[in-house]
Amino acid sequence: MDPARKAPGTPAAPGPPDALDASTDAAAVVDASGVVTGWTRGAEELLGRPASDVVGRPVARLLAMPADPARAAAIAARCRAGRGWSGVISVRHADGRPLEVDLRVSASFRLDAGECFLVSARERSVRWPVDRSVLDGFLTRSPVGMAVMDRRLRYVWLNDTLERFGGVPREQRLGKRLSDLLPGLQGETIEGLMNKVLRTGIPVTDYEYLGWSWADPHRQHAYSTSFFPLVDADDRITGVCYMVLDITERWYARHLLSLVNEAGLRVGTTLDVTRTAQELADFTVPRFADFVVVDLLEHVLDPQGPAVRPVDGGPEPAWPRMRRAGMRSVRDGCPEAVARTGDRVDFRPPSHDARLLVDGEPVLLPVLDPTDGRWLAEQPERAERIREFGLHSLISVPMRARNTILGLATFVRSLNPVPFGQDDVLLARELVARAALCVDNARRYTREHTASLTLQRSLLPLALSGGTALEVASSYLPADQAGGVGGDWFDVIPLSGARAGLVVGDVVGHGITAAAAMGRLRTAVQTLADLELPPDELLAHLDDLVLRLSEEETGGDASRGSTTAVLGATCLYAVYDPVTRRCTMARAGHPPPVVVTPDGRVFFPDLPAGPPLGLGGMAFEAAEIELPENSLLGLYTDGLVRGDDRDVERGMARLGEVLAGPERDLATLCASAVRSLVPDPQPDDIAFLLTRIRTLGDDRVASWTVPADPAAVAGARAWATRRLRRWGLTDLAMQTELIVSELVTNALRHGAPPVQVRLLCDARLTIEVTDATSTAPRLKHARSTDEGGRGLFLVAQMSHRWGARYTPAGKIIWAELEVPS
Repeated sequence: MDPARKAPGTPAAPGPPDALDASTDAAAVVDASGVVTGWTRGAEELLGRPASDVVGRPVARLLAMPADPARAAAIAARCRAGRGWSGVISVRHADGRPLEVDLRVSASFRLDAGECFLVSARERSVRWPVDRSVLDGFLTRSPVGMAVMDRRLRYVWLNDTLERFGGVPREQRLGKRLSDLLPGLQGETIEGLMNKVLRTGIPVTDYEYLGWSWADPHRQHAYSTSFFPLVDADDRITGVCYMVLDITERWYARHLLSLVNEAGLRVGTTLDVTRTAQELADFTVPRFADFVVVDLLEHVLDPQGPAVRPVDGGPEPAWPRMRRAGMRSVRDGCPEAVARTGDRVDFRPPSHDARLLVDGEPVLLPVLDPTDGRWLAEQPERAERIREFGLHSLISVPMRARNTILGLATFVRSLNPVPFGQDDVLLARELVARAALCVDNARRYTREHTASLTLQRSLLPLALSGGTALEVASSYLPADQAGGVGGDWFDVIPLSGARAGLVVGDVVGHGITAAAAMGRLRTAVQTLADLELPPDELLAHLDDLVLRLSEEETGGDASRGSTTAVLGATCLYAVYDPVTRRCTMARAGHPPPVVVTPDGRVFFPDLPAGPPLGLGGMAFEAAEIELPENSLLGLYTDGLVRGDDRDVERGMARLGEVLAGPERDLATLCASAVRSLVPDPQPDDIAFLLTRIRTLGDDRVASWTVPADPAAVAGARAWATRRLRRWGLTDLAMQTELIVSELVTNALRHGAPPVQVRLLCDARLTIEVTDATSTAPRLKHARSTDEGGRGLFLVAQMSHRWGARYTPAGKIIWAELEVPS
C-alpha cells in the first residue's frame, strides 16, 4: 500500500528491524569517572540486571573482557573532542554468559555540572549476506518443485523443477490454472485445497496423490504437495505458494510392501492347492494386472505324483505337463483365455523352453506383438487372442518353493495402458513367491492327508457281514482337512455259535499317528475276540496293550517323539447271541450304544462307563441285555453326537429320534442319520455301526443231553445224523459223526457231566459239545507208536475251524463245517 494513502495517525505496520532505528536499544549514562548514573529498561532487558544493581557502580564490572585503560582513555578523549565512538565489545549477562554487542558512545555532555557520556548497545546478530542471484539460484535449482499462484489460482511464478515435473513449458503455464493444463493431475482436488488455504490462511502439508505427467506419459507418478498462504505488509493473503516433491519411488516401495502384506492375508487362506492358485489370480486382478493365469504341474495337483526338482545343466528338459489351476480377468468370463480351469495347458513365453522353470527367473515382455513370428508359429491361437483383446505387456514368473518346481504364473495387461517394468517384476516375483509357499504347504498337507485317509480306510473293514445274527450297515466320515484324519474305527467279528462281536473305538489324536494306532488296536481286538474272551476281559487285555505300546514309545527317549504312539483310546465291545437274543457289552470311556425296539422305543443301556484305554489300574464291567427281534442296535463315536453345540446328551437324543423314524432300509437309515446329525464337516471323524437284530429260530437249533455212559457215543452219532437228514445236510453226515464221536468221547472221558451236544444250522454247521469242567483240550501230533492222541487232529483237519470257549458252568468245544451250496 502506498504510504501516502494511509489515514492520518495510522500506525505503521510492523516490518523488519531498521539498522538506523535505535528506539529499542539498551542505553545508560556514565560519568567521567566511569560510574553508571542512569540505566534504561532496554538495558535491563539486554543484560538482565535491574537499575538498583548497576547505578552507582563502575561500568567496568559489566565487561566480559580484560580491562584496557589505554583504550578507554583514547575513547574518552575522542568523545570529549565532540566525536562519538562505536565498536564491538563483550559484556556479561546477569546469568554469567557473555554477549557480543554493538556499542556506541556519544560525545560528552554536561549534566548537573558534571561531564557525562551516553552509551547505547544492541545484541550483535550474524547476518547472511545473500544477494538476489544466490536466492534466484536457490529457488530455480531446488529439487522441490515450487510455484506461486494468485488469488484466482493462476500461475504467477514457478521454478525449473516444477516445469520439469509437469512437462508443460513455463510460458504455457503463466496466467493459466492447474486444472486447465493438467486435468489428469487431480486438478480440481488440488485447487480445492488451494482455495481452502486462501480462505482460512492455514497451510496444508504433505498431501499425496497419483497422477500422470506429460514429461513421462507412460508411468504414473506419486507426488507430495504442501500449500501455504502468501501475505503482504498489511498481513493480507495475496496468493498461494505450493511445493511439489516427486515421491514415486518411496510411494511404490510402500505400495509394494502394502500389497505383499495384504497378499499374505488374502492368498493361502486354505490348505487347498487349486483354491490357493485362484486366490492369487483374484488378488492381483485388477490391482496389478488385467488378466492372470496360474498353471500348476500335474504332480502338484495329484497328491500321489512325484515332486519335480530343478536340475542344473544337462540337456534341454521337456516342457512338463501342466494344468490350469486358476485364472481371473477384468472381463467377465475370461475371454482372453485359450484354456479353462482344469484343462491341460502348454503355455510358455515364446523362445523359452523348460529351462524357464528350472532357472526360476521371471520373464518380462514389456511389449507383446501379436505379429511376431514366434507367437504365430508356436501359439497361433494365443496370438489371435492377444490381437483381439489388446494384450500388450506380460510377466511370467515360475512358481518354486523349497527347491521344488510347482508351475508358472502369468500376468498380462490390456486395459491398463502402462507396460510392465522392472519394478513390476519385483512385485510379481514377491507375490508369486508367497503364493508358491502356500501352494507347496497345501500340496504337502494334501499328500499327508490323503496318505492318512488312505491308511485309515485300508485299515477299516472293506465289507461287513453279520451273518444270520445281524443285518449290518456302517458309515465313516473323515474329519475336515483342518482337523485331519482321526483314529475312529468299527468292526463286526464273526464268532462261534453263530454269534457276532461288535466293536467301535476312537483313538486320541489325528493324522497318520492316529490311523496307525487305530490299525494296531483293531488287529488286537480281532485277535482277542478269536480267543472267545468276554467283553470285560477283552477290554482289560486291550488296556494292557495300550499301556505297553505307550511305554515302548516313551520309555527309551521321551524327547525323540513318535509317529505311532498310542496315548489313549475309547472302545465299546459287544457280543450278540442270535439263539438267546442276549447281548453282552462293556465299554472303556465310550458313549453307550443306542437301542430302538420294533415299537419305536429308544433307550441307551445303562452300562458301567469304565476308564478310557491306556489309564490302567481300573477294572471293566460287562452288562447283558435281551434284545427283541428286529431291534436296532447302534454303536458310534462321539463325533456323531457332539455337534456344534458340544452337548452330547442332546446329540444322543437327536440320534434316537432319527433312528425311530419310519425308514426301514438299514443302509439308508444309517446314511440319513449321519447327514442329519452332521450336516457340515467337523473337526473330528465319525464312525457309525448300525445293526438290525435277527434270531436263529428253534428249527435251526437242536440239542441233546448225553448220558454219562461211553456207550452213549453211538446214540449221539445217530441223533446227529437224523437231525442232518431233517435239515437236508446228509452230505455232511460222515464228518459230523466223526466230530461228534471224538468230542463226546473226550467230554465223557476227561470232562464232567452234564455233557450236551448242540447243532446250529446257519451259514455254517456248528457242532458244540458242552461239559462242566474248565480244562481245555490240547491239539497234539501223535507219534507212529502212540495208540491215541489223533482225535482233535482229525477234527481240525475235517472242520473249517474249531476252538473252545468258557462258560460260567464249564466249557464248550466247537467245530464248524462248510455248508454245501
